[in-house]
Amino acid sequence: MKIGFSTLSLFMRSFEECLETASRDGFNMMEILCEGPHTWPRIALSFDSEVFQIFESYDIDLYLHAPTIDMNPASLNPGMREETLLQMKETIDLAAEIGALAITTHPGLIHRLEDRVRDMGKYYSIETLTQANQYANERGIILSVENMPHRYAYFCNTAQEQRYYIEKCGCQATVDVGHANTNGDIKPFLAMKNICYYHLSDNNGEKDQHLSLGEGNLNLNLLKDINNMIIELNDYQNVLKSLKVIRDLKKEVGI
Repeated sequence: MKIGFSTLSLFMRSFEECLETASRDGFNMMEILCEGPHTWPRIALSFDSEVFQIFESYDIDLYLHAPTIDMNPASLNPGMREETLLQMKETIDLAAEIGALAITTHPGLIHRLEDRVRDMGKYYSIETLTQANQYANERGIILSVENMPHRYAYFCNTAQEQRYYIEKCGCQATVDVGHANTNGDIKPFLAMKNICYYHLSDNNGEKDQHLSLGEGNLNLNLLKDINNMIIELNDYQNVLKSLKVIRDLKKEVGI
């Protein structure tokens, strides 16, 4: 079983602290959130190469989550799209530097809730992500686009739209089951092809709350047959609580 956690739960910690925590608690995956002074790619790429040697000391599959704060591949402002693409490329470069397998990115959103604006934003989003995917292919890194909560402003807020993105951009999918749960049914997301890995959290089915598994109304039985799971929570103790839930589920199916 491949299971890990997002460094969101250890926000502002160094690479070494996160790796040591993952190893200590029996994780074999980790997703590095590329925000903050230690992990923002533009800063991290300026570190001496010796800093990255720490990754060779751990048998942990690495994934990166591209910066999303203030970034928007669907922006109607070309300058914002250019900067978003640049930071995705820097994330891909960092992934190649540390031996990560893939990066996850958000598909973007609109700030004016009109169909004509959403149509234009969708066009720009796919254009930006297609360019990012081409660069990822050149660097030998998988680009994976995440589904978002079920709100009109967000792209990939349904399984149908996420499939469309994957086909148009040529990339893979990160399925966030918490986001999917706000659609009322996560099964269409789990049935998609080209899933790279999963984000796990729970909620009440109405909004993205990032609760520990079992604290919302997510149907946990649907998680029994999936692999490559990243627990994405704000607090590390809740990560450990969710890890126990997953291990208990897997025992039920003999894994």
